[in-house]
Amino acid sequence: MAHRKPNLPEKICAACGRPFAWRRKWARDWESVRYCSDACRSGRRDAARGGSEKSAADRVDPKPPGG
Repeated sequence: MAHRKPNLPEKICAACGRPFAWRRKWARDWESVRYCSDACRSGRRDAARGGSEKSAADRVDPKPPGG
C-alpha cells in the first residue's frame, strides 16, 4: 500500500530549476528555502554538469599539434 502526499507545497530550485516538495525538516523556515539539496546549495550540481564559465570553444587548444 503506497502512501502518497498529493497536497504538499512545491517550489522551484534556484540552482537546477527542478520542482521540489515541502519536507518536514523545512517546516519552520519553508519561506527561506531556495534549493532542493545540499549539492545545489553549494554549487556542486552545476560543477558536475560542467557548468564553468569557459565555453567548449575556449577549452580547445588553438595551436595545432606539432606546429
